[in-house]
This record gives sequence, C-alpha cells and structure tokens, in this order.
Amino acid sequence: MATAVRLRHPQSGIVKTGYYGFSWTSFFFGGFPALMRGDVWVGLAILAGSLVASAFSAGLLWFVVGLVWAFIYNRRYTLGLLEQGYVFDDDPRRVADAKRALGVA
Repeated sequence: MATAVRLRHPQSGIVKTGYYGFSWTSFFFGGFPALMRGDVWVGLAILAGSLVASAFSAGLLWFVVGLVWAFIYNRRYTLGLLEQGYVFDDDPRRVADAKRALGVA
C-alpha cells in the first residue's frame, strides 16, 4: 500500500505529493499514473515496454512487468522529486517513515 508524503520546493514554493510503498494504481494501470503525475517519458516508456513484453508472451509478461513496476515506481518518483530540490514538508513522524522507507538520510 502506498503512503503519501508532502514535499515542497524551497525556491518556488510548489507543493507536490510523493509516495512510497507498493503502487496499486501503477500495477493496474501501468504507465498512466506516471503520465498523470507529469512523468511523461517514464509513463510512455513503461506503456511501450508493457506492450512489447505482452506481444512476445501472449500477455503473460505484461503481468510481470506490471508487478515489478508497481514495486519500484513510487520510490523512483519520490526520489526524483528530492533530486529536483524538493524537501519533505509533512508531519515529522511521516517524514521519518518516508526517509526510512526511501533510504534517505
């Protein structure tokens, strides 16, 4: 189950929601959650990868790709926001849980 954590960019003040944990939306909808979050190239890449994988396996590899993607996407997205300069801006306990889950000091 994914857990949300609020992030804020110090210079611009833009607030975004980061997530960590298993992404059920990415599991069921593939790259569409990435597209909705503005992560366009990643969303298109996973959709294309899923289509290619399913074409070579009668749809069986689509399940495998979706399962792996669901485990890694939220972490990848939130770490990407942190690399862009966003900082945690949430309840201290939630921030501590997020840092522990993401492996951030």
